[in-house]
Amino acid sequence: MAADDTSLPDHPTDDQPASPASTPSSFARSTPPAPVQTPRDTAGEVMDQHHTFDRLMTARVGALTGGLSVTSIMSAWVDWGTHMMQAPGTALSLWQEGAKMATRLAIHSAKVTAGQEAPPIIKPDPGDNRFRDPAWQTYPYSLWVEGFLLGQSWWMAAACGTRGVSNQHRRQVSFMMRQMLDVVAPPNIPWLNPQIVKTTLETGGANWRRGMTNFFDDVDRQISGRPPAGVEEYPVGERLAITPGRVVFRNKLMELIQYSPTTETVHKEPILVVPAWIMKYYILDLQPHNSLVKYLVDQGFTVFMISWMNPGPDDWDLSLDDYRRMGVMEALDIVTALTGEKVHATGYCLGGTLLSIAAATMAQRQDERLQTVTLIAAQTDFTEAGELTLFIDESQLSLLEDIMWDQGYLDTKQMAGAFQMLRSNDLIWSRMIKEYALGERAPINDLMAWNADQTRMPYRMHSQYLRALFLENRLSRGRYAIGGKTIAMRDIDCPVFAVGTERDHIAPWESVYKVHLPTNTEITFVLASGGHNGGIVSEPGHPRRHYRIATQQPDDTYVDPQTWKNLVNPQEGSWWPEWARWLSTRSSSERVPARAEGNRKKGYPPLDAAPGTYIYMK
Repeated sequence: MAADDTSLPDHPTDDQPASPASTPSSFARSTPPAPVQTPRDTAGEVMDQHHTFDRLMTARVGALTGGLSVTSIMSAWVDWGTHMMQAPGTALSLWQEGAKMATRLAIHSAKVTAGQEAPPIIKPDPGDNRFRDPAWQTYPYSLWVEGFLLGQSWWMAAACGTRGVSNQHRRQVSFMMRQMLDVVAPPNIPWLNPQIVKTTLETGGANWRRGMTNFFDDVDRQISGRPPAGVEEYPVGERLAITPGRVVFRNKLMELIQYSPTTETVHKEPILVVPAWIMKYYILDLQPHNSLVKYLVDQGFTVFMISWMNPGPDDWDLSLDDYRRMGVMEALDIVTALTGEKVHATGYCLGGTLLSIAAATMAQRQDERLQTVTLIAAQTDFTEAGELTLFIDESQLSLLEDIMWDQGYLDTKQMAGAFQMLRSNDLIWSRMIKEYALGERAPINDLMAWNADQTRMPYRMHSQYLRALFLENRLSRGRYAIGGKTIAMRDIDCPVFAVGTERDHIAPWESVYKVHLPTNTEITFVLASGGHNGGIVSEPGHPRRHYRIATQQPDDTYVDPQTWKNLVNPQEGSWWPEWARWLSTRSSSERVPARAEGNRKKGYPPLDAAPGTYIYMK
């Protein structure tokens, strides 16, 4: 494999500038020309025109389908359907199982209707919270629940039990079947939901009037581009992201914030936080009681935070390597210039993946400015990247690329739909029931307000990220190149602290745990309770939190994720103090006087007060 194998011949790469293709004036756009290289012969210009027209049509189709590839969806159904037709034995087995289920349900229904005691035939999965209301256990609602659960079990067996279907298509069919089953689930049908029926009778239908008011308010907010109801209660800079600090550097891509010290002395080594650019950084600085930034500052650390710019159409050509160079590396240059010390580098989600790339590149170039690396809910190996991989195949990627090529970026709405589908019961159906059927506005909290403050993704960068990392997994396979040279995670020799969360549907903890495989250094791994965001915003004193922690040395035998989880006992409380202790023990014992924000003499005067200006970009 060549050292520059990262380069994609059909797409702009970190090491290859996007070269404009000849585009007819009738198709001229401010966004980039088609990246696919067409044959350069006598008909080359005509082929470019046809190719451009094809991409425009694909982008329009993608707008109608919400960014989902119909071809990808149909391919999965065709693969499953044709193999099912070739499996009469499987079909017979499913028919027999269905007949047994129907018979059991009929007998059970007869007993319950006659007033006899009868144990449930089937119970919801432990994580299924749709039927927690005790009313679901009463007649006749209990029969509808059991009938639905039996039918759901049968359909999922049909989706997963056919031999010959590709694993990707099997997972896609299972996912789509779950979505269709959710539509007909008893909780989502008003006259089958005991809570809706009871509320309607008690209020004389006033709940539906309130629900319609909520619905039209949401539609108006969607059309006008206003945030969801309740977000205005959490203004950024007033109630969120209020830890004192100053912007000490700004370029086209990011602002660098240095936070004001709260202790007289601080650790010599500062902390640089690289957040994800898919959302605003202040998930790590919500309110004073649950701000990870404030917690670190109060522990005597000098904290620097990158605040990413929200890209627009003119930023289509920002590459993944631009984020590394103009983001991580420029920030690191400023931090080391201001402090003169090595740095505790920390990356969250996509920021952690980017930091891993930067750290591996630095190790290859013998740049030793990193004291430690912390990866929070960040993946370096994407072979088990969770249900998000359902949306990543060649057809889906081509569709997304054409949409981004047309717009210059991937819009927030086009990303939000996919994330909501992954947890449709929690993020779509339960909200619709509460707000539209019961007429109750769900109270919003700081995390929900942050979640509504989304950002866009530049065309070139997001295409590279999805192809090189998600689809082809080049970083963990030793095929990711920077400047024409392949980098490797095993070159990172500073200690690593990695955090996964038990219910993470974006970066599953088993995937985060895979950082053990391509690296050859000391790794301390933490498995925290909660999900992708809630498990990270887990301040001391937060109720019902626990975590597991263990350290592996380079020479230790590898332990698989489930074995690791069974061997390591859970501890009550927040994982934040463990991280602070880990950072302290890997810092110099000597402390220095607290540092002021910026340094005019060194050419970095303090600029705007935190949270800066980029955070307000819409």
